[in-house]
Amino acid sequence: MQANRMLRHVHQVRTLAEGRAIGPANDPSIARSWLRCLEQHQLDPSQPLTPSVLEHAHLQECRERLQQVLEIASGEMNSLHLQLAGSAHAVLLTDARGVILNRVSAAAEQSTFEHAGLWLGADWSEACEGTNGIGTCLVERQPLTIQQEEHFRSCHTGLTCSASPVFDPHGELLAVLDVSSLQGNVSRQSQFHTMALVNLSAKVIESCYFLRRFENEWLLRFHLQAEYVGLFSEGLLAFDGEGRVLAVNQTAINLLGGGRRELLGQSVEALFASRLDDMLALASEQPSASWPLRTQDGRMLFALLRGRPRRPVTAVPVEGTAVPAVPAVPASICLGDLNLQQAFRRALRVIERDVPLLLHGETGSGKEAFAKAVHQAGSRAERPFVALNCAAIPENLIESELFGYRGGSFTGARKEGMRGKLQQADGGTLFLDEIGDMPLALQTRLLRVLDERQVVPIGGEPEPVDVRVISATHRDLRERVAAGLFREDLFYRLDGLAVILPPLRERTDKGELIDHLLEREARGEAIRLEPAARQALLNYAWPGNVRQLRSVLRAQVALCEDGLIRLADLPAELRLTPVLPAPAPLETSGLLEQAERDALLAALEANHWHVSRTAEQLGISRNTLYRKLQRHGIRREGD
Repeated sequence: MQANRMLRHVHQVRTLAEGRAIGPANDPSIARSWLRCLEQHQLDPSQPLTPSVLEHAHLQECRERLQQVLEIASGEMNSLHLQLAGSAHAVLLTDARGVILNRVSAAAEQSTFEHAGLWLGADWSEACEGTNGIGTCLVERQPLTIQQEEHFRSCHTGLTCSASPVFDPHGELLAVLDVSSLQGNVSRQSQFHTMALVNLSAKVIESCYFLRRFENEWLLRFHLQAEYVGLFSEGLLAFDGEGRVLAVNQTAINLLGGGRRELLGQSVEALFASRLDDMLALASEQPSASWPLRTQDGRMLFALLRGRPRRPVTAVPVEGTAVPAVPAVPASICLGDLNLQQAFRRALRVIERDVPLLLHGETGSGKEAFAKAVHQAGSRAERPFVALNCAAIPENLIESELFGYRGGSFTGARKEGMRGKLQQADGGTLFLDEIGDMPLALQTRLLRVLDERQVVPIGGEPEPVDVRVISATHRDLRERVAAGLFREDLFYRLDGLAVILPPLRERTDKGELIDHLLEREARGEAIRLEPAARQALLNYAWPGNVRQLRSVLRAQVALCEDGLIRLADLPAELRLTPVLPAPAPLETSGLLEQAERDALLAALEANHWHVSRTAEQLGISRNTLYRKLQRHGIRREGD
């Protein structure tokens, strides 16, 4: 029977190749996909090919690219699997090429799905597997169901797949969420319900990714109806401190009119009949109540405005010093990485108690930027921040650079003398980069300054100094102490709190950092990254770390002539794809329960609370609908 079914399916596909549409090919979207498989991809519907599965290292690389999406989607996928409340379902998340990055299924059914080709790392693009939920969704860029014989390859006709695209804040395809089933008696009506849940979950993932992507910017959330603000169907619009639009989701585009290109870079005052300052006055880090907001053409919306976490906060006095309870991150640095945020908070607390910091990290990892941000966020922000690179100054000059000298102290000295870095930093912060390369003789003098709080310029008298010290090194100072190249007492004097800065390849905020540096290098110009160029920057291993990334972006901004940096513009080595380690995805709380409740309420309202019509529209039975209403506590007012 199965063999006859497969033969019939192959006949239907080949009939389409002859110019006649029968069976599933009567659907234009299926016919288009089958023709692509026949003509463009040269696939044979009868050929039972082995699935194309990436090697582990390449799969890890793909997971690294979508780390944040995987974190967000993990909880949603588990919730969706529970919502389906039945066996023989697998929930899948793929990247924009169709490679399966995560799968949720019952443990007892994993081998069954793998036998069907649904492996982690399997490529389910149309070019590999023909017409299928994932691959065809990638091409059509819209939610769809591919049911059994609608698949191109006969070996997949036992599958039913419902897939929905997930877009990034710039409208580029980010991922595909798919539910695949091996049940043989799947009805169109029941699949309508599955498709609705998949689409809801995809929208939740999309919205959560947008919110996380712009968590450090002003974020406007709005809808035509006040009760829908804060739900997955809301419009999202991110803008910067000058009120320029950075990103919008599709709902925002629909509500505001025009296109994405027309909205990006516009002032919010050009879109809404409100002054920017008036809108900002209504902002909150945890907004709870929406307020009316009129568009420039007079339409009424309801909105919430989430404020930027990095705006100034009130300092809390602790034993004569001011320690911010929640330190404000200066705009000069990007700290989207959670580990970096925690390190920053700890560093600020100890430096405010005059405890030295010792920063460890690879060359170019941003040690000076981190040190300067700690200084700017502290109580001495208005005082000097003075940096000295101990490895960049010749040994015979570093003493005068650090301690200064009186005029005429030595041959070649300035007549008026020179204030050293310690005196220049008086009242502020002294940053000693590459402290491990400081000559031993100067280490002794520096230790004395730190202990006695006074400096003796060459040829001069002792002068009091009040400096907080942050040191940095890419060397292992303990090894240098053991080798007799670094004073042990100075090491313990500087090592008040050790902070390890991760290399760029290990940071979880690479996307935010790229946008942050591009904005700074563009200096107000509207310069964007082509999605492929952005992905190349995300993929690259960056042996030179943040310094190398900044240099590349600076060069690209200088060369850019039309406001768009393309993949072809990047240096050749950046267009290659290195293998990067992928951190394990973190579990996030699911929002699907709330999303389903909202969808049920919307369907009931649309059908005037007529249960039978609502159940029919959703493709479920009246009893199932009643169970869902009871579980969500949904009752009509007056009942």
